[in-house]
Amino acid sequence: MVDDARWMRRALEHARRGLGRTTPNPVVGACIVTSEGVVVGDGAHERAGGPHAEIHALEEAGAASRGATLYCTLEPCAHTGRTGPCTERIIAAGVRRVVAAMEDPSPLVAGRGFAALRAHGIEVRDGVERAAAVRLNQPFLTTLGKGRPFVILKAATSIDGRIADAPGRRTALTSTAANRRVQYLRAQVDAVAVGSETILVDDPLLTVREVYRERPLTRVVFDRRLRTPPQARLLSTRSAGPVIILTTAALAATRSAERSALERAGARVVVVEDGSVGRALRALAACDIQSVLLEGGAAVHAAAWEEGVVDCVQLYVAPRAIGKGGVPLLAGRPWSLSSLTDPHVEILGPDIVIEGYVHRPH
Repeated sequence: MVDDARWMRRALEHARRGLGRTTPNPVVGACIVTSEGVVVGDGAHERAGGPHAEIHALEEAGAASRGATLYCTLEPCAHTGRTGPCTERIIAAGVRRVVAAMEDPSPLVAGRGFAALRAHGIEVRDGVERAAAVRLNQPFLTTLGKGRPFVILKAATSIDGRIADAPGRRTALTSTAANRRVQYLRAQVDAVAVGSETILVDDPLLTVREVYRERPLTRVVFDRRLRTPPQARLLSTRSAGPVIILTTAALAATRSAERSALERAGARVVVVEDGSVGRALRALAACDIQSVLLEGGAAVHAAAWEEGVVDCVQLYVAPRAIGKGGVPLLAGRPWSLSSLTDPHVEILGPDIVIEGYVHRPH
């Protein structure tokens, strides 16, 4: 019996090669397997505008594609965008069977790829390892379904749930191992975001360090009062990626001098109607940002949580107590590990990492 799940897991591993590289496209992986169970082609969608995963796999397989099974983590496209339809290449190659993890919900595809393949006598099976494929493409699916990026709330806390010793005080909590894990996550998202208070207190660079990232990383500041100084360090590293300052229409109108100074320093000031995090996120989606790592501070975390726009939590808990004088996570709003979907707990050096979905992936 053909083990479709086994080969789909291989395709999913290839798809992960596209994390942080393919926006606004989804990450997709593929492999081609003969009837004897021999892998003759592998592929991944590596960057927007480049060949799709199926094309890479077909080119590697060559004539061995005829009569083989193509495994793909997403329905093959049947339209012409920046590349041609994958279905035409699959049909021409003589592939006998196509197994996909999920249908592509994009209006340009939405079942048309499967229909084109079936119309040419190719057997199609979908839904194999679908849950894993959905989790892998949460940024793409969230942006498509909700009109905003997928939001990961990342925070470092003490063992008693504090994120700083006191308001306005920079507090280092986590270990080198935990900090390196954060760099890997930064390498996989489209943007890192903080509030203006974090800029004033920490003056962070918000760059990816010690880990390779192919594309520039967008740095975002939620700044309703336009307090970000033009001398902020992140504006001195624009070669690492653009800087977007999100502010409100009212402040942009009354603080034109501050806005002009930031724009002269190289920032892109994006004006949203009001100060809600949800509206600001929708403005980021319009900038082709599909995933945001929300790193703080307390006010932005609390506002995003209150508005229900946090999709995933990644919490680094250090073995240190701060006490009642410290700044509580989410401004003291209640939350628990049991409220997360698919929670995962990992020991990382002296720290503990807790992560899970706030909204069930779908």
